[in-house]
Amino acid sequence: MSLSLSYLVNPPTETGSSIPADTDHAISVTLPTWQANVGYEEGDPSVITKMQTGYPRFFINTFIKECAAIVKRSPEVQKLSLNNYDTMLYPSKAIGQQCVKFIAEKAHIEPSALHIFDASHSLKLYLKTLDPHHNKDILIPDVFAVLFPSDLFGVAKQFWQHTGEGISSRRAVCFLHAYRMIQTITKEGSYKQSLSHLKSKSRSRYASPQDMEALQNWMSSENQSNEAEMTDVNRYLEERYGRNLDLSLATSAKIVLRRRIAGTLEDEVDLKKSLPREKESELRQIQGLTHEDVYLFPTGMSSIYNAHRILRNVLDGTRKSVCFGFCYVDTLKILEKWGAGCHFYGLGNGSQLDEFEKLLESGEKVLGLFCEFPSNPLLNTPDLVRIRQLADKYDFAVVVDETIGNFLNVEVLPYADMVVSSLTKIFSGDSNVMGGSLVLNPLGRYYGKLKEEMPKLYEDNFYDEDALTLERNSRDFADRSRVINENAEVICDLLLKSPKVKQLYYPKYNASSKNYEICKRKNGGYGGLLSVIFHNPSDARHFYDHIRVAKGPSLGTNFTLASPYTIIAHYQELDWAEENGINRNLVRVSVGMEPKNHISAVFSDALN
Repeated sequence: MSLSLSYLVNPPTETGSSIPADTDHAISVTLPTWQANVGYEEGDPSVITKMQTGYPRFFINTFIKECAAIVKRSPEVQKLSLNNYDTMLYPSKAIGQQCVKFIAEKAHIEPSALHIFDASHSLKLYLKTLDPHHNKDILIPDVFAVLFPSDLFGVAKQFWQHTGEGISSRRAVCFLHAYRMIQTITKEGSYKQSLSHLKSKSRSRYASPQDMEALQNWMSSENQSNEAEMTDVNRYLEERYGRNLDLSLATSAKIVLRRRIAGTLEDEVDLKKSLPREKESELRQIQGLTHEDVYLFPTGMSSIYNAHRILRNVLDGTRKSVCFGFCYVDTLKILEKWGAGCHFYGLGNGSQLDEFEKLLESGEKVLGLFCEFPSNPLLNTPDLVRIRQLADKYDFAVVVDETIGNFLNVEVLPYADMVVSSLTKIFSGDSNVMGGSLVLNPLGRYYGKLKEEMPKLYEDNFYDEDALTLERNSRDFADRSRVINENAEVICDLLLKSPKVKQLYYPKYNASSKNYEICKRKNGGYGGLLSVIFHNPSDARHFYDHIRVAKGPSLGTNFTLASPYTIIAHYQELDWAEENGINRNLVRVSVGMEPKNHISAVFSDALN
């Protein structure tokens, strides 16, 4: 966590600027007024042209755009003679194949019309031929491009957005860094020696002289010394002043992350030393749980997408899934667009649980029930005790998203077969890295089947630099969670006293609070997320426009972050959202770690 108080109490205010300010890998973006959010959703040029960054699953990062441009100019892609084609970048061929299948099915075209290109292999091949001595000096991360007709960009972006499987901005920076380094080697003349060496042989294990000419043209096609210099500067700043990254420690960092998530490691560790012996699970309270039951993913949505994908492979994939409660938008999209479809119970209350039970009694078989604990943005908590009873009786899996509650506040694993979480949020806190996790319950009814198949179905695509950054960020997770819990209750007290407030949504005060209390840890709290509705919609706009906190998408940040949630998440379906209890003028607040007197004054001023 940043030690600067300014980082917390002086939020960025310029439309389109990164949150946190001046951060290359920022997770959020400043939308400082209600109208700016509307403008973003409507594609208003006065907003869109100012966007320096955005939430990574919705906004394609500048570094990733640069990588895509380089890939499209590569000789292998040029050989395909593809006119009006675009590309999305992924960290593995397997994900590229899943993307191709999705586009082909949704666009009703033959998969052969789409292409997968291994961009990293092309660079590695060229480097090996160019100068074998540099092979180990330049790290080239795996990057695979899915090439598709440009008029299918909307379909391709659905896969990229919903699954969260696209390459991270740090992976893109590493690829760009390798590309620039190889450009430098080429310009220094090593290429001519390698080409002469190739021409003296009748065959090459690397590439033909013609291919080498094409590769040379690719590497020399642009003069980007300034960009290369800035890339190196940004990389230096992040490594020197941000994280002091040492990629050789990535494997240890991932083990530490998995132990921290499993609840078998609470103390800070020195990655350069041997890791301490794993303890019995102290937090999760599940016998037999170890870090081997924790799987890391590049984003929280990736963990949800893969939980659904794995269940479809291991159990009966012909069954529909269930979305219980108003889950985050992309969770519902995943359940609707992959597999057999979805039963949606948007209110997620006792009455709808009765409806679901009647569906099961009628003979309907379901694959799994997905829910959030608590839900986003209404902070309702499902009845996990009853859901677990139904799952055992009617043979379906339970997947609980604990992102908002977080495992320091609540214990949900005993009621679930899988627990997923976005590590991007409070587990990280600094809003500068994405990550996700999936935890298997070793006492779950499907554990044996899942554990047997996971080696075939899971691949580690969590980029090493992201893992190192997340490990550093999460070391003080427990302390930050405690402070945020306390601050959130202070803000709730202020809002509850205001005559302008019509409804406050917070796990402690909601009608479903008894369900939360059942899973609440002895020393746990109620989290940092709350939502508020005002009697007068204009008060919601004035409150949002004038509150002096960071304003943009995401949650779980160390600093307070506000958003007109329904506008930014459901602008194209506002009536549908309201049918499911989500007021279009709802303001969601993720409370941060600012000093209590400061944050109280900020909210009081905004309310007045």
